[in-house]
Amino acid sequence: MVYYYAFTGHKNGLDRLKRASVVLNKLRANGVETMLLVNDFRAGLVAKEFGVPESVTIETIQDIDAIAEAGASVIIDSPEDDHGRLVKYCADFKQVFRFAESPEDKSIHGEIMLRLDCQDEACISALIVDDVYFEKHEKKERTLFFLSDSDADKTILKNAEFFKETNMELLLGHYFYVKYEDDLAKIFKTMYEPEEYTDLICSSTRVVTASFQTALEARVAGAEVVFIEINQLSEDEKNLLSLLQIMVMISFNVEDSHKIINQGLIKRVKIAKNNEIIKKILNKL
Repeated sequence: MVYYYAFTGHKNGLDRLKRASVVLNKLRANGVETMLLVNDFRAGLVAKEFGVPESVTIETIQDIDAIAEAGASVIIDSPEDDHGRLVKYCADFKQVFRFAESPEDKSIHGEIMLRLDCQDEACISALIVDDVYFEKHEKKERTLFFLSDSDADKTILKNAEFFKETNMELLLGHYFYVKYEDDLAKIFKTMYEPEEYTDLICSSTRVVTASFQTALEARVAGAEVVFIEINQLSEDEKNLLSLLQIMVMISFNVEDSHKIINQGLIKRVKIAKNNEIIKKILNKL
């Protein structure tokens, strides 16, 4: 049995959930029994859209062992302070996998690390993108804007000037509020519901986003991608975006918006599928 804990919530978005869905679906396809652990009920409902049938809601990283049985394996994708709980997890569970939060983040108690910059057999790549984005899709000429699945601070509204005359189309996030959508309709002529996420990321010619996971998915799908850096990226993240020829814009720079969004950017970059990642996880179970 594998338990996968993905840190989620209306202020945290669903990037980690999207990665979790890919891994869990692959593991189940290989006959492994799995369970997703999330921080809120809404995230569990979204997981069903990505093919994960069941989930359990827990409060924090310290509650994993309230659900996960001793002797099982656990995958942890969270920036939370475990307050020493990781020691117990590595002792009680058959295998513990943990996503690195920075280039300096190392294995502490023998857990296996998943890293963006994975250089040896001791770690596993954290570059996880669903197979659907590797498929060939018919493209529609559009510039799709997807901030992330959450906008608790109303970032889009505060930067309304940025979107003037860009003709961008807005993809709403799962944690957007209904009344907020009325305000956004004054800025964007075209808006899409969160349930259309996969189809739109696959079919758009250009994607502008502040979601790191979305940037990867859109790039794999062959779109030109502009990443808006709201929170400071790690060196590993910067290097990966550069390698994938994803243009980075610091915050909502109005002066740069038209220049960056209206120019032809790139050639397609080949990225490997997740098969090797899942194979490594299976070998460790």
